[in-house]
Amino acid sequence: MRAAGAGGIGTRPPVVLFGAYDRHNFGDMLFPHVVAALLPNRELIHAGLVRRDLRRHGGHAVRALAGVVVALGERPFHFVHVGGELLTCEAWQAAVMLQPPHVAREIVARLHGRPEQGAAWARQVLGVADRAPYAVARARLPGAAAIVYNAVGGVDLGRQDAALRAEVVAKLHAAAVVGVRDRQTQAALEAAGVPAALLPDPGVLVAELWGTPIRRRARQGEVAAIRRACPQGYIAIQFSADFGDDATLGQIANQLDAIAAATGYGIVFFRAGAAPWHDDLECYRRAAARMRAAVQIFHSLQLWDICALIAASRAYCGSSLHGRIVATAFAQPRLSLLPTARESGVSKLAAYADTWEAPDLRGVIGVDAIAAGLEQALPTDRGRLRGMAAELVACYRNGFAALRAALG
Repeated sequence: MRAAGAGGIGTRPPVVLFGAYDRHNFGDMLFPHVVAALLPNRELIHAGLVRRDLRRHGGHAVRALAGVVVALGERPFHFVHVGGELLTCEAWQAAVMLQPPHVAREIVARLHGRPEQGAAWARQVLGVADRAPYAVARARLPGAAAIVYNAVGGVDLGRQDAALRAEVVAKLHAAAVVGVRDRQTQAALEAAGVPAALLPDPGVLVAELWGTPIRRRARQGEVAAIRRACPQGYIAIQFSADFGDDATLGQIANQLDAIAAATGYGIVFFRAGAAPWHDDLECYRRAAARMRAAVQIFHSLQLWDICALIAASRAYCGSSLHGRIVATAFAQPRLSLLPTARESGVSKLAAYADTWEAPDLRGVIGVDAIAAGLEQALPTDRGRLRGMAAELVACYRNGFAALRAALG
């Protein structure tokens, strides 16, 4: 699916779109499509920490940033961090998530409890010494005429050690404009002396930009097969490997059995990310084995198939922030799941919902409240949900206009 308006090339400097879309994650892969659609007639260069081709999954052919900078030479360019929870993504985390899953498991086991060795390994893999490599230092971008942060997140920034906070703050001070997607990140940055504009996540535009082809896609392929298997409709369910212990899977199974019995809707598990530490089909198989209700497992990792699955559902429930955001864009009921055991502090799910959604629609719950939460969410007036989706689109477009102005 081609980004609307992204084909023309004007006379202004090229724009390097940079982010964590060098790995398979639903939201990260979506951001550059949205930003490209809002920068028509600009030459766009897609960059990540490493070279990776995710076009078969609806993503981009991503070039390694270091190579992009060398290739541009003395040619001026603009630089956009396209979005995501990138301010607190540490180098070792980024390096692990860029590995094949079996390699990642081996690396994590070998480096567990050895932070210095982990940092050294990450420097070798990524070729940079930064603690927060997805926030790029001005020194690494000698030709950048302007650096922009587009609706990024960093809800845990205030809980990081002083050295990491100082690195991130210094990088942000070098930016022409900083946009963040939740009030908690905004407050942390402003306390550090970094002015930050507040705007929703770019994903709120997905239905406005591509609603028609996404709905058309829902009538084809694997999504159409899911719809035939669930004639009364289905609830799209997603959760990360963090939920994979037996007790949690048992709770999820019981809750989903209850809501399936109450509504007659099917249950469909899908992955919102296949990179390490994201979603695992084996967790879904283990949950399904504990259930009485019929369960479908959606296998496609194609970005637009995932959008179509959510758009055609009766509701979304999961731990992916962008599962929630895409459901919001298509005016669907939604719930966000948190693991039973969680460190203190506010999750990015709660921070985002608290910033942009009405109190009765925030629905950030534990697995023991899935059935009750869905029973409350499903009857929500669709006109109200459509109105909220439209407000978020307008808010993001207004906020992005200020970011775009910095790009000349």
